[in-house]
Amino acid sequence: MTRTHETTSDAEALLRAQSGVLEQIAGGARLADVLAEVAVTLERLMPGCHCSILLLDRDSATLRHGAAPSLPAAYSSRIDGLPIGSDAGSCGAAAYLGVPVVAEDVTTDPRWVRYRDLASAHRLRSCWSTPIRGRAGVVGTFAVYHERTHQPTAREHGLVHRLTHLASVAIDHDSLFGALADSEERFRRAFDDNVIGMAITEPDGAVTRTNEALRELLGRTEDELVGIRLDQLLTPTGPDASLSHPDGRTLDVVVSVSPVAGPDGTPVRLIANVLDVTERRAAERERRRRHEAEVAQRAAEHASRAKTDFVAALGHELRTPLQAVTGFTELLGSLDLPPDRRKAALEHIATAAGHILAMVDDVLDVARIEARSLPLHPADVDVTDVVTSVLQLMEPLADAENVQLASSGEPARCCCDERRLKQILLNLVSNAVRYNRPGGTVEVTTRTDAGRVVVAVADSGRGIAPEHLERLFTPFDRLGVDSDQGVGLGLPLAKGLAEAMGGELTVRSKAGEGTSVEVSLPR
Repeated sequence: MTRTHETTSDAEALLRAQSGVLEQIAGGARLADVLAEVAVTLERLMPGCHCSILLLDRDSATLRHGAAPSLPAAYSSRIDGLPIGSDAGSCGAAAYLGVPVVAEDVTTDPRWVRYRDLASAHRLRSCWSTPIRGRAGVVGTFAVYHERTHQPTAREHGLVHRLTHLASVAIDHDSLFGALADSEERFRRAFDDNVIGMAITEPDGAVTRTNEALRELLGRTEDELVGIRLDQLLTPTGPDASLSHPDGRTLDVVVSVSPVAGPDGTPVRLIANVLDVTERRAAERERRRRHEAEVAQRAAEHASRAKTDFVAALGHELRTPLQAVTGFTELLGSLDLPPDRRKAALEHIATAAGHILAMVDDVLDVARIEARSLPLHPADVDVTDVVTSVLQLMEPLADAENVQLASSGEPARCCCDERRLKQILLNLVSNAVRYNRPGGTVEVTTRTDAGRVVVAVADSGRGIAPEHLERLFTPFDRLGVDSDQGVGLGLPLAKGLAEAMGGELTVRSKAGEGTSVEVSLPR
């Protein structure tokens, strides 16, 4: 046979082998069968040789049996799991070094020291191994054995090169599609066996496949669901959704949808997860209902206690001036008093009546504020004059309590009801004096700030405990203080009056360091 004829014959054989292998791959043949066909092809082209294809296990750094159609089965079994290394025979060294390794005589080759007895037992004298390179590097080895010493020729190098490439195609295909099949199987199990309802839909939401959990949740079969859009099955309810079960129940569900993109990035499928949260939402509503009921009960109990305290305080506040009125009235009716004592008695009656009237007015004002019917008469008011007037009225009380009054700040005017502003400041300054300490101070400052007038009343008293701050503006709540002074209307009334005039009232206090109350009104 001439060299030209031999080359042509090799090319035709390789072409047939390549076509056969590709057909096997396309037909889904097992990798072992495809590799056996590659090995048999070389054995036909190189009579007298025995071919072996080993696959590299990267995790264990060993070579595993792939195909060896004519090698003794006992030999193939012994080298299955061969560790790779520079002295691990031809195949182990080729996989380790990444280059072809030729052992012309395994009985003398130093790389075969550990395996020459095994080879001799099966009449194998030479071994030439070439690494098979895939997409991820070396994936295996292609070995050619002879029963005599042998040095590969150029033709044999060419044949092995072509067939090694064909083996790499088969191995890469198996790795890629094997991983894909494994991934598909994992997805199938995760989809079908999931306790959460799942559906695969078209991009427009039309259902193409469902799992058992979703079918049970919807009370429908697969045939009934395929083709129906998700928005026809689910009704949005805020962040969640609801669905109607054939048995009449309405279920609360949480829905999440993830797109599956195609090669161009465009969604080709949607995967929807539908979780039944009916019991969870019912439990949440029940907890919320109980909490609201508890809050309402506590508020009602607190309001009841506050009203009880108010009645007691109001009774005490009214009793004292009424006793004065009654006593002095009896005195005037039963005795012929001198003019000066008669005048003093009438003044006490007038003072007591004024005190009663002031309390009644405060109660009525709080009621009007809550009903949003408080009459106001806004005008351009000199705030500094109002502060001066209030401090003058408070001087007798301050002297009696040994408290020093002071004022500072810039002149300011605002549009408000002067009588109501004075009422606010009288309440704030009287509180600051009454709940101060002997020798303490009360300072009223005035300033303008961003189109508003701010009047601050600061005292050096005992301050307010943090747990009492949120109760400051509750009518009739005296914060547990057992005092003859007031019925707990001062601050709530002051805040309500400020807000009725378009302003606001804020309190800053720290126990042991005093309290500062600021009233801010529009200019």
